[in-house]
Amino acid sequence: MRQSFELPLEPTSATAKYEGSRYFNRELSWLEFGARILELADDERLGALQRAKFFAIFGSGLDEFFQVRVAGLKDQLLSPFTIRSTDGLTPREQLGAIRSRLVQLLEAAENSFEQRLVPRLAQVGVSIERVASLSDATRARLKRDFEAGLYPVLTPLSVDPAHPFPYISNLSLNLAVAVREPSHHEERFARIKVPSNFPRLYPVGNGAFVLIEDLIESFAGLLFPGMEIGETALFRVTRNTDLVLEEGEADDLLALVETELRRRRFGRAVRLEIAANSSSAIRALLVEELELHRDDVYTTSLPLDMRCLFEVHDLGLDSERGPRALGRTPPPFSYPEGESVDLFTALKGGDVLVHHPYDSFSSTVEHFVAAAARDPDVLAIKQTLYRTSGDSAIVDSLIDAAESGKQVVVIVEVKARFDELANIGWARKLEDAGVHVVYGVVGLKTHCKAIMVVRRESQGLVRYCHLGTGNYNAKTARSYEDYGLFTTDPEIGYDLGEVFNYLTGFSRPSHLTKLVLAPTDLRARIGALIARETARGAEGMISFKVNGLVDPEIIEALYTASGAGVMVRGLVRGICALRPGQPGLSENIVIRSIVGEFLEHSRVFVFGDPQDPESEVLVGSADLMQRNLDRRVELLFPLQEPELRRRVTQMLALEWEDDTNAWTLDAMGHWHRPASAKGISAQLILNSPLQAREAPRGS
Repeated sequence: MRQSFELPLEPTSATAKYEGSRYFNRELSWLEFGARILELADDERLGALQRAKFFAIFGSGLDEFFQVRVAGLKDQLLSPFTIRSTDGLTPREQLGAIRSRLVQLLEAAENSFEQRLVPRLAQVGVSIERVASLSDATRARLKRDFEAGLYPVLTPLSVDPAHPFPYISNLSLNLAVAVREPSHHEERFARIKVPSNFPRLYPVGNGAFVLIEDLIESFAGLLFPGMEIGETALFRVTRNTDLVLEEGEADDLLALVETELRRRRFGRAVRLEIAANSSSAIRALLVEELELHRDDVYTTSLPLDMRCLFEVHDLGLDSERGPRALGRTPPPFSYPEGESVDLFTALKGGDVLVHHPYDSFSSTVEHFVAAAARDPDVLAIKQTLYRTSGDSAIVDSLIDAAESGKQVVVIVEVKARFDELANIGWARKLEDAGVHVVYGVVGLKTHCKAIMVVRRESQGLVRYCHLGTGNYNAKTARSYEDYGLFTTDPEIGYDLGEVFNYLTGFSRPSHLTKLVLAPTDLRARIGALIARETARGAEGMISFKVNGLVDPEIIEALYTASGAGVMVRGLVRGICALRPGQPGLSENIVIRSIVGEFLEHSRVFVFGDPQDPESEVLVGSADLMQRNLDRRVELLFPLQEPELRRRVTQMLALEWEDDTNAWTLDAMGHWHRPASAKGISAQLILNSPLQAREAPRGS
């Protein structure tokens, strides 16, 4: 059974403008991406724990949406100028439309969670109970557990003339408590912060759990001896966390980011989430103290901070968790037991393409860096790091390489949103080991994914390169779909050397032969390739796969191509501002979205007939968004070998056949999930053991 999340927007003046524009609104398009995630959470064909994970993903994405996008719109309200989105809406109109749509989505999510997911979890032996519904004996045991293991950690903060309203940190979970002395009826407010270093699920036994905040709420009276407890209410605050960096005025970028991170903690509140059973009095108090508007308040019966449902997904019921990536090890990284293979000699045999998570990240990319760190003939390793995992084997290998005397240079992006603190830690750890750490180019984020290993060989120095679409993060590489290319192509090696010099020095590449670099060349190159296909008219073809498509200049070029008869097919996982299928504007453009167990993260561009050897196939790190084209260092790299091109274009064709995890966008902005006719899932096919194969490589 599927619950429809294609609810119509309320007929406001804002949505009327939205429907009449050449573009879809970016923020509302993100909410429709959230609706697709919620539809998976409601899909009864999926495992119960798998569906719980999709609820958690929706909640986590919504947190970031408010911290950055909604916060940015609220900042625009303070501007003396009228700032309009590309679809013509003012910030106030966008905020109104966001709330209207989000209220609908949250209502549908509550129904799905309570009426379908919770009963399904119970069928597989997992239940989230309320403490009040448990037996007297169980409650007595939980009370003893609370007093011994949780009570000493909690700190109640009261509000009175001697105690001002406490600071409520971003995304923290809190309990509001009304307390009064028995001798009079004056109520006072107190706040208890739910500790974030405890699991949210507290086991009761036999597959039953209670949420830790329910445990605290049930025994909150123990924290206020001699007082009477009135009502209680769980709540959560979201704050503006978007960093504003004046890099040109900073002598030390690392210190600047650290300063801004401290400021982030005190960003203005932009959302209040509060339990549906809370009283209007507590809501009014919180709205006043947090300086919010009533439209910033969202009451819900869902668990506050739905990330707790990741813990449900991690419970040991493999049949209900959904598929895990097989993580194959393809040649030349795997070889028969007992044989010894020189990886670098093998890589010189031709370009190798790996496809994560179906191909293992640890046994390919991490193995490559580890081999370079050990090899005495390797003289230098250069790498970009945008996001990495807490247990990064790559960082350890880079440290080993530096300590063995190799020249190691790492460009660490300390402005990677929400990973700034972790990246600062990596940067310092690398610097302490003697690695040359660079923080990129002033005013730009370094988002490209690249490694260059320089090795001394009999014929001279050889550059071994890895170029990818995903981060060097072992954790996300097990669930993000991405490509990686290993190549010793001398022209690509030269180009990449120029890019690293650009990132570490003051040079600016004058001409790259094969790589396409943003912000210098990428926009112009994409525009020229679209224009080339436009000139071919009905014989032209454009296919692409991106995470987001919002750049007006690119969208207009695609509209022009459509008008010339070019068939344009785009796989856009998330935000899409292009309006497809509009007569007289975009009737030759089809937009689909694949949302499934693995996050579709690769970016692929095909200009021309995929069967034509003259067509161009580019893969890389950039989406079709202003930030990627103009404000980030990005790379696209060509697939030159016929087998590599065939593999990637076949993957795109397979995703167009998908009728399980695919949605199609119509001209009104609605995404439609087809009634599954063949049951084709591109992800399941690619993850099948029958797909075990050698990594595609050139000759």
